Amino acid sequence: MAGEVPRLEDRRVVVTGATSGLGAAMAAALAAAGASVGVAARPGPRLDEAVARLARSGSAVAVPVDVRDADSVTLAAREAIVRLGRVDMVVNNAGVGMRTVNPRFFEHPQPFFEVDPASFDDVVATNLGGYFLVARAFVLHFLEAGAGRIVNVSVNRETMVRRGFVPYGPSRAASEALSEIMTEDLRPFGIAVNVLLPGGATVSGMIPEGVPADRRSGMLAAEVMGPPAVFLASSEADGLTGARIVAKEFDAWLADYRARRAAGGDPS
Repeated sequence: MAGEVPRLEDRRVVVTGATSGLGAAMAAALAAAGASVGVAARPGPRLDEAVARLARSGSAVAVPVDVRDADSVTLAAREAIVRLGRVDMVVNNAGVGMRTVNPRFFEHPQPFFEVDPASFDDVVATNLGGYFLVARAFVLHFLEAGAGRIVNVSVNRETMVRRGFVPYGPSRAASEALSEIMTEDLRPFGIAVNVLLPGGATVSGMIPEGVPADRRSGMLAAEVMGPPAVFLASSEADGLTGARIVAKEFDAWLADYRARRAAGGDPS
């Protein structure tokens, strides 16, 4: 981020899917900035390792959860609030990529009519249903507190309609529509909803193993998500809701945001 990195010692943030990829990068940046981080993911060694890794440089607690299961999400939200004392921001990041549906989606796009219905349901239940369930569970806490922030991770709009990207593309498109509705539903209560996306393909667990090195060289590092995630948790983002922030363009976006605020304009 341009300028000094905000300090977040007074912030408590839950990040779903935080054991790898974009989630791990955001959790690491938030912890490094001083936030207490709830690492929300399915229980197991990967969750334990992620928490131990973050705890070496910051404050982190495990929040076991299956974002597809309403009861699991409700219990996880309660546990996160108890273990962290409160939650100021939740980052909806847990997702399932195309490789679970078609491991060769880069080289051999699969038409929608060949997609297995069970795989379709699993991706939508995670990428869309998970965002709904997690936001719903934490909003009950935010309403009581009179404040709160939700960040929904998304993708480029080109990816949403890319050939061979059913059901991943439509699930992400639907999550953005959900984000817009959430923004307006929560605006009267002072609860912010913003969308954050990398701005291109990133080196993460969603990329197939066999992608050639020359194609990987042009991909974004997952760490590109760190600075905007820290900003969205900071006091500088007070009052910001309904924004769609592209991480690779964050410095330019932030400069424009600061200029608008200095001029007394709407920061959203």
